[in-house]
Amino acid sequence: MIEEILARVSLKTLLLAAIAIYSLVKITTWTNTDRKIRQLGGRTKRVNVRFPLDLDLIARAVKATMSHKNLEAWDYWFTSSTGERVYTVEAKPVGRRLIFTADPENIKAILATQFTDYGKGEPFHREWSDFLGDSIFTTDLDQWHSSRQLIRPQFVKDRVSDLDVFETHVQVLIQQIVNGGRGYDETSKGGEIDVSDLFFRYTLDAATHFLLGRSVGSLELPEQEFAEAFGEVQRVQSIIARAGPLCSFVPRASFKKGIKTIDEFVNPFIDQALSLSQDELDTKTKSEEGYTFLHALASFTRDRKVLRDQLVAVLLAGRDTTASTLSWTFYELARHPEVVKKLCNEIENVVGLDRAPTYADLKGMKYLQNVMHETLRLYPVVPFNVRLALKDTTLPRGGGPDGLSPIGILKDTPIGYSTLIMQRRPDLTPPVPNPSNPQKPITVLDFYPERWQTWQPKPWTYIPFNGGPRICIGQQFALTEMGYTIVRMLQRFEDVENFMGGVDGGNPCLKAEIVLQPGQGVRVGFRERSREKKSFDLI
Repeated sequence: MIEEILARVSLKTLLLAAIAIYSLVKITTWTNTDRKIRQLGGRTKRVNVRFPLDLDLIARAVKATMSHKNLEAWDYWFTSSTGERVYTVEAKPVGRRLIFTADPENIKAILATQFTDYGKGEPFHREWSDFLGDSIFTTDLDQWHSSRQLIRPQFVKDRVSDLDVFETHVQVLIQQIVNGGRGYDETSKGGEIDVSDLFFRYTLDAATHFLLGRSVGSLELPEQEFAEAFGEVQRVQSIIARAGPLCSFVPRASFKKGIKTIDEFVNPFIDQALSLSQDELDTKTKSEEGYTFLHALASFTRDRKVLRDQLVAVLLAGRDTTASTLSWTFYELARHPEVVKKLCNEIENVVGLDRAPTYADLKGMKYLQNVMHETLRLYPVVPFNVRLALKDTTLPRGGGPDGLSPIGILKDTPIGYSTLIMQRRPDLTPPVPNPSNPQKPITVLDFYPERWQTWQPKPWTYIPFNGGPRICIGQQFALTEMGYTIVRMLQRFEDVENFMGGVDGGNPCLKAEIVLQPGQGVRVGFRERSREKKSFDLI
C-alpha cells in the first residue's frame, strides 16, 4: 500500500509534504508554548537581533567575553531599536528562549521570594562539573543545602575576625611593592607596578594558607603552575558558559590540562587530611594551632570528591572576590587622591601607623566602609549570573505594553541577570551635588564614596554578594580581608600614583570571566610614608 503511494508520488511532492508537516509541527509547538507562556503571565520585549536563530546574539556574547566588552554587549541587549532602555528582555538563540534582566524586582524573585522556582539547574551543573563538581556553586535543593551547612561553620565571626592569616601575607605583599613587584631582589627597585597581579597572588597565598594550612607562596615565586592553571581554567570556563548551545565547539585542551594541575595540587592535602583519625581531626578543629578549612570539612565527611569540590569552589571565591575588589579599589584610589587623603586621615585617627587594626577597628571606620561599598557598587564581584526555572513560574515585571506586568516563564528557561548593569542604572542611583563644581553633578558612573554618607540604596538595588538564601557566606571574610589589606597598605604608603592614563585613557577595561577584574591590570606607583611625615620619594 505504502509502496504503491510512494511509486505514484514525485520526489518534489514528498519534499513539499515533509516541509509542510515540519512547518505544521513547529507552528503547533510554538502556538502551544506561546499559549502556556501567556497563561502564566506574558512575554517581554525582544532583544534587537538581525540573524535567524539569534545567532548574532551568541556571536556577540562570545566576542564580548574574548574582548572584555560584556558590559557593552548587555547594554546593547537592554536597548531597544528605538533607543529606549528596557531592563528585562528575551531572545531565542538556536530556538531556546532566554531572559535577560537587570530589574531589582525580578532579581529579588529569582534569589529570594520565588527561590524554590529557580536554581542553577542540571545544564549548569553539567557544564561546570569538571571544574567545580558537586560544590555549593553548582547544586540545588538538598545537595546545595548540605554543602552550605558543611561550609557555613568555617565562616563564623570567630574565624573571620582572626586576622593573623592576613597579617602574615600582607607583609609579604608590602615588601613586594617596595621591591617593585619583582620578588625578593633587593636591587630591583621600581616605580610603576601592576598591583592587580600582586593582589591575585596575595589572595591566593592567604586563601591556600586558610584552606590548606600552607601557602603556595606565589608572591615570592611568581611563576606558579597552579596559579596559571587556575586562571586558564576560569578563562575557558567563562567562554563555555557564554557559548550556550554551541559550547561543545569550544576548544578545551588547556582547560583539561589546567584541571589536571589543580587536582594534582589539592590531592596531597586531601590525602593528608583523610589520613587523620576522627579524634585527631576533632582536636585540630577545636584548636587554633594547625586549624585549616580542609581539616574542618574532613571532620564531617570522608568523601574525597566532596572535599575536592568544596575546596576548589571556596578557593575560587576566596582568591578572586577579594583580589578583584582590591584591584578596583586601588584603580580608583589612584585616580582620586582626595579619597586617599581622607582614608589616610581616618586610619591615622582610628588606628595610627604603628599597630595592626582589629576587627572592631575595621568595622568602625566609616569612610573605609564607604570606599569598599562604592567600589563594589561600580564593580560587583560577579557581574553576570544565571538561574534556570525549575518549574513553570513567573517573573513579576517586564510583560505587557508598559513592562510592568508579570512574565510567563516555562520550566528550563534560563534567566541571565546582571548586578553590574543594575547597580549602574541612573534611575536607581540618583546624581549627587558636586561640591567642587555645582554645574556638574556626580553621576551613577562616578566613583564617589561620600554618596554613602547620606544615601542608602533601596532593597535589592545593591547586592554585590548576591542575596536571599544563596547570599555569599564568605562575604564578611572577604570584606575583612579587603579592609585589613587597605589599612595596612595605607599605613605604609600615603599616596598612590596613577599610571593607567596611558593604558586605558581613563576608560577601565572590565574583564568579566567569572569575577569582574581589570582587563589591563592596575598600573600604579606608591609613595612610602616617613615616620616624621617628611617628603618621600616614589618607589
